[in-house]
Amino acid sequence: MTSTASATTAGMSPRPEAQRRVLAVLVSSQILSGAGLAAGITVGALLAQDMLDSTDLAGLPSALFTAGSALAAVAVGRISQARGRRPGLAAGYLTGAVGSAGVIAAAVADNPVLLFIALFVYGAGTATNLQARYAGADLAAPAHRARAVSTVLVATTLGGVVGPNLAAPTGRLADALGIPTLAGPFLLSGAAYALAALVLAVWLRPDPLLLARSLDLQQRTEAAAAKTAGDTEPDPAPTRGPGLIPGALTMILTQLVMVAIMTMTPVHMHDHGHGIAASGLVIAIHVGAMYLPSPLTGWLVDRYGPTAIAAASGLTLLAAGIMAAAAPADSIALLALALALLGLGWNLGLVSGTAMITDAVPLATRAKTQGLVDVSIAIAGATGGISSGLVVSAAGYPVLALSGGVLALAVLPAIAATASSR
Repeated sequence: MTSTASATTAGMSPRPEAQRRVLAVLVSSQILSGAGLAAGITVGALLAQDMLDSTDLAGLPSALFTAGSALAAVAVGRISQARGRRPGLAAGYLTGAVGSAGVIAAAVADNPVLLFIALFVYGAGTATNLQARYAGADLAAPAHRARAVSTVLVATTLGGVVGPNLAAPTGRLADALGIPTLAGPFLLSGAAYALAALVLAVWLRPDPLLLARSLDLQQRTEAAAAKTAGDTEPDPAPTRGPGLIPGALTMILTQLVMVAIMTMTPVHMHDHGHGIAASGLVIAIHVGAMYLPSPLTGWLVDRYGPTAIAAASGLTLLAAGIMAAAAPADSIALLALALALLGLGWNLGLVSGTAMITDAVPLATRAKTQGLVDVSIAIAGATGGISSGLVVSAAGYPVLALSGGVLALAVLPAIAATASSR
């Protein structure tokens, strides 16, 4: 009662009211950013393959924008740590919009070097899209933290499903503007990221991280004062919990496997005669499966604990890899189902891993630590992207898919080993 009244007096909303507003703004921005993210994923590899006339480096775009997201994750995390979520997230999306414009310029100039630089910058949008989930958890009660994360993630579904399916229409728009067809989806990416930055900059008030810190400090100060008056020992300062390592390992492995298989699926389909519309449909289903199950995943994590759901993510990714490897190249339905399982496994790993990390890290260092963890995730994604084209070129898509599924099982001993050491 006292802390709520004090927060209101200081010009800040009480925690539940502020959380509702924060989630509403984050949902709006995530719908936009989801469209920007998914549109670029759909054609990035195809654009590089077209410009280089080679499949060997078709995974490089994914590697570049995931590597770019690593640098952006550090920057967004540090800005958020120092100044709050609002400036950090807005700057990240704006950088992603600049990268989208650079991709379009590179395609017009037919300049692969500029393309790769622009894709690196474009990766800032990917990093920011993921970092936004942490903002949803800042003001959430611990028992509902995973569900708050999942609310932010599921908002990406609408934009993520719409984005790839606009690949063909934006390609026609690009043709009308004298821009190469495959660069068309980046018109959507640039506009979507810029609008997401605007929404956050204008409406993400109060800042969730700054408000959470203020309320936490006030509650600890009041508790210490009460205990001092009662002549008891004050509570020690919050320290890092045991969930950081297993949470990070879960997200790193799931990101590596997901990016590797996802990146080469459009190329695999293109090489077997499928058009961009078919690839867009499969990626749309994949992105939907990445985010749409989030409310259920959040409930499962809050109900059964993040460790059990992290283990389920490894098994789901194994099933995805087996199905992708076994699916006939001419079967869009089976490839779509495999990519749906791939997205679901990633979702289970991301929500459970995020919950572990958020629970483990105190507010005083939370944003910086979360940014560093996301750097590792981005590096894993870059590794998956750059290696995927080489594996497919040397051994074929089925080998890539099966290897990725088996690798995902490393989540199980990693979690077990960490749990047993507690």
